[in-house]
Amino acid sequence: MTKPEPVLSPARRAAIAPFIAMDVKREASLMEKAGGRIVHMEVGEPCAPPPRLAREAAIAALGGQPVGYTDALGLFTLRERIARHCHETYGVEVDPERVAVTTGSSGAFIMAFLALFDAGARVAIQNPGYPAYRNIFGALGVEAVDLPVDSSNHFAVTAAAVEKADAAQKLDGLLLMSPANPTGVMQSDESLREIADVCARRDIKFISDEIYHGLTYERPAQTALAFSDQAVIVNSFSKYYCMTGWRVGWLIVPPELTRIVERLQQSLAISAPTLSQIAAQAAFDASEELEAVRAGYRRNRDILLDGLPGFGLSELAPADGAFYLYCDISKFTDDSTGFCHELLHRAGVAATPGLDFDPHRGRYALRLSYAGAEADMVEALRRLKDFLRR
Repeated sequence: MTKPEPVLSPARRAAIAPFIAMDVKREASLMEKAGGRIVHMEVGEPCAPPPRLAREAAIAALGGQPVGYTDALGLFTLRERIARHCHETYGVEVDPERVAVTTGSSGAFIMAFLALFDAGARVAIQNPGYPAYRNIFGALGVEAVDLPVDSSNHFAVTAAAVEKADAAQKLDGLLLMSPANPTGVMQSDESLREIADVCARRDIKFISDEIYHGLTYERPAQTALAFSDQAVIVNSFSKYYCMTGWRVGWLIVPPELTRIVERLQQSLAISAPTLSQIAAQAAFDASEELEAVRAGYRRNRDILLDGLPGFGLSELAPADGAFYLYCDISKFTDDSTGFCHELLHRAGVAATPGLDFDPHRGRYALRLSYAGAEADMVEALRRLKDFLRR
């Protein structure tokens, strides 16, 4: 009798929760392959193509010359352009030497977390919040400390909440996103200033996730660098610049971290994809095209904000920016996972259950992405209305 092969046991650090939005995307894609018509509202991915200038720059770079590695911190011309962007957009001066180009914001998070936190560190995150934060922390042995947000605090983190959490048990860091995923909520400039002050006073390392900057609808977003030169900034070309699959983002770090991040990048990634960096640099000059895309998101947001309350989805987080609506569905269910499964299979609308963003209260919520086409928003409303009536 043949002895069975031993089962390979994974490392304990690998036992992280799934990224549910990506699971929903996979299931929806399988349904499409089988001939179904799915309205995609599950993933935060622009439906618009990359800017024309970015595409043309990439094509030109493939004209026969080698496309090899760049320096570990990225093309210096791109780092200079990112620094110039900070000055033009926020009035903040940044030395290009402080900029690191990464493999998307995901790579930026990993570099920042490894550079700043040892295993066992405690880092506060807003809840509901982006699920990959918690999952990456879990893989790195870092403890995520929830800062709950809801309608009572406009779904925004306050300096008082950070101070209270630190007083209860010392925090090593704070990770804040504005505009936020899944809520779309923006921190006010004053709240960012107060939070930066608390972090400086209480020796809390402050990471500001700014990947949805540019996608705001009432007022522009401000960078945390305006209030703290010690803040670590994460940004990306995925959202505003419509370059998700190109996997290119950036970090801005204090000078004392530059060499540390460079060493980490050398071994963990070597460098961000060269072709993507070339295209990303060109994307900075495509503002007219990108602003037209943003105007489309605003129309999509308005269509949903006008239509959803008419059939019971009226409890929504403020949609200040990004391209998400976070909806309270407690009048319909206490099982957002089952609700989204039925919505996909019975109505052909792919949405993400709130449990992806909040392991506790998320069973009463779902997130809708309005990064798709305007016609899809109209179709989604019709399908949602029919689904909820049934």
